[in-house]
Amino acid sequence: MRKYLILFSFLFLFNQLKAQQYGLFNTKTLFDGFENPAQKTFVLDSSRKYASNFFLPYFGINAINKGNEDIMHKLITTGRLSVKDIPIGTNKLNSIYQNSNIYLFNFKIFKSYKYHKEIGFSWQLRSDLHAKYSNESLAVMDDYTRFINNSNLTANPFDNSGYGQSYHQFSLTYRENYTKKLAFGVKVSLLSGISYNSLRTDNSAIQPGPTKDKIALSLKGTYKASFLEAKDLEKKDLIPTFKNPGLALSFGTTYTSKSGVFIMANLKDLGIIRWSNSSYVSNFDKMLNPTIIPEQNPPLSPKGKDQRIRNQITDIVKNSAVNKSFYTLTNAKADFLISKTFNFYTPSFVLSKNLFYNGGDAAIVNKFYYNGFSVSAIPIYNFNNLFLFGMQGMYQTPNFEFFLGSDNLLKTTRTAYATIKTDASPKSGYNGASFYIGLGIKFGYTVEHPQNSSYIPGLDDQGTGFFKRIFSVFSKKR
Repeated sequence: MRKYLILFSFLFLFNQLKAQQYGLFNTKTLFDGFENPAQKTFVLDSSRKYASNFFLPYFGINAINKGNEDIMHKLITTGRLSVKDIPIGTNKLNSIYQNSNIYLFNFKIFKSYKYHKEIGFSWQLRSDLHAKYSNESLAVMDDYTRFINNSNLTANPFDNSGYGQSYHQFSLTYRENYTKKLAFGVKVSLLSGISYNSLRTDNSAIQPGPTKDKIALSLKGTYKASFLEAKDLEKKDLIPTFKNPGLALSFGTTYTSKSGVFIMANLKDLGIIRWSNSSYVSNFDKMLNPTIIPEQNPPLSPKGKDQRIRNQITDIVKNSAVNKSFYTLTNAKADFLISKTFNFYTPSFVLSKNLFYNGGDAAIVNKFYYNGFSVSAIPIYNFNNLFLFGMQGMYQTPNFEFFLGSDNLLKTTRTAYATIKTDASPKSGYNGASFYIGLGIKFGYTVEHPQNSSYIPGLDDQGTGFFKRIFSVFSKKR
């Protein structure tokens, strides 16, 4: 089992997840207030002063595999991976996109009536994965003899690339109105890295040896990881110790025009993590010579020889690894939303783009609202040339919220049904699943307008807003 961790890193079959949950944008939920820091969470004359999820479920998960759909579908539904029929020599790269955003705890306070100040604290568990891998990378682990005297092989058959990263995020958020129409918000986060793996193969080749039982394989590239073997990753690593510390910053703004058009823009999770000196960096450049499978007495079985191949491929990475610290960026995003409400119907156009990594989305959120209940239909185009259709249901009052949804409803339903029925029959299109759920409660004093109450938080606050002070400094310098 010690070898399989590096093997799975080599193939980038990580089990890490994330979702954007566009249906929750511009909903004034706790999620909206923490993810889009300029957004309001409280409503005057209706909401209570404090809001929290009380450690109740508040998370979203998403996973997509594009390429080798039948093979991955069988793996999902039966737990068995069989690649004996996978085509090789096609120069085809497959993709995996998996991520998660889990709010373990969040808490928000209505701070002041003046400028509608809100301050919040949250503890998140986050992860991101983007990877591309070749058919040949899977096939060589299963049956190396397919590569002997194969004239269809292309150059660099094992060129894979990608990364997987997970971390804790402890955040302080603050928002205020700059004017009656314009608002600003900021989210400052302290990060604690849990795990990291990345692989980039720059050059690779495979050639037959002098006999039919031997091949020569060469690999050149870079591998970085916070752990090297399964025994190095333990349950205690899930506890935030700040052994791998980091910082992140989010900044957002909202504007509402006289005609009721609502605009929101964010720069999210601009962050960096320093992985400790006990992490590993491997710059490998090695050829496994034709004696990769030495003769034994008794001779190795075909499965034994395939196992020897797997062991020596992972050893290329493992034996070149040295303990070394390194820095990684978080998956920062730029978001833009424009929306307007027409009675019970609110359409929103959302554009989101990754800043440092490939990927992004364009979504149209169609929200239908009646008496506290809302249903949203959300077509999404992912910039990795994927089409998704999401649905969301929500019940929301000024002091309670519950939502349930999926960014990829059709694929999620198909995957869930096939898994329950153990149906491994071929299915069309890519494999995917997405699910999110959340519950939040407000409590404390009612946040009433000063005309309706003898007490309201921040009514006697004679100071100016934080962002007003910041921008006044720049205006004076001019």
